[in-house]
Amino acid sequence: MIAKPFRSGFVSILGRPNAGKSTLLNALVGQKISIVADKPQTTRTAIQGVMNTPGAQVIFIDTPGIHRSDSSINKRMMDAVRASLEERDLFVYVVDATQPHLNTQDERALAILRPDGPPVILAVNKTDALKSKAELLPVLDEYRKRFTFAEYIPLSALNGEGVQRLGEEVIKRLPEGPEYFPPDHITDQPAKFLAAELIREKILLTTQQEVPHSVNIIVDKWEESPKLIKIYATIYVERSGQKAIIIGAKGASLKRTGIAAREEMEALFDARIYLDLHVKVEPDWREKSAFLNTIDWRTMAQRDEN
Repeated sequence: MIAKPFRSGFVSILGRPNAGKSTLLNALVGQKISIVADKPQTTRTAIQGVMNTPGAQVIFIDTPGIHRSDSSINKRMMDAVRASLEERDLFVYVVDATQPHLNTQDERALAILRPDGPPVILAVNKTDALKSKAELLPVLDEYRKRFTFAEYIPLSALNGEGVQRLGEEVIKRLPEGPEYFPPDHITDQPAKFLAAELIREKILLTTQQEVPHSVNIIVDKWEESPKLIKIYATIYVERSGQKAIIIGAKGASLKRTGIAAREEMEALFDARIYLDLHVKVEPDWREKSAFLNTIDWRTMAQRDEN
């Protein structure tokens, strides 16, 4: 009996902000490696997640939402998107099933796809929010008019419906290739970066609209022993009013953030966590390269961890 060839490749997940790309990556990989919130531009850099199945290995790259570059941080995020278009075997373009009418931003985002490039699968996400399957038809029609996709897959990254089929359709279109990573490899992100992202996620989930994009987390110190991981981190914001919101009355908000982040870290790292959080104001940090380097751990500035 002839064995089936092993398939592998690199697949970028693209789309507009808030389409559910990070939730989809987590569902495909089977583990939370990318933070999730109902705020646009939650993902700030390319996040790698590896899906291992019998006979195949898919390296997914979750990207920031495609948007206008009107600040230094936004330009860096769009640079990450453009980099994700290079040397890929396939793209998964994620759209929101509850938004059947495309606007100017949607048109601009679609323009990033090239007809002569790698195949693109359209993942129509958030079908769990539809009242009936008939509501999918205008969404599919809108996107069929604008690009020739290799496949159209309705799914819900939130409840998992359609996710397996998407994985199967991706694998079918990958070339024969090597196993790039060991079978237990899930992501290339270091624990320090994951911890900072989890803290940021908890802030995104609990703060007002003006705060989320002005928040940056830097892990200042990481002390690890067999029984305990001590994490000391600073939450940077741009204005004193934002600092007050994050801290809350008598420190209540910051305490809730710390508890929620610590509990999730303990599950993720399978260890007891001591988490020490402080909040500082750094005006206009989103325009400062030293701070922007901390958003993507691949270009992270060297810091003293001792």
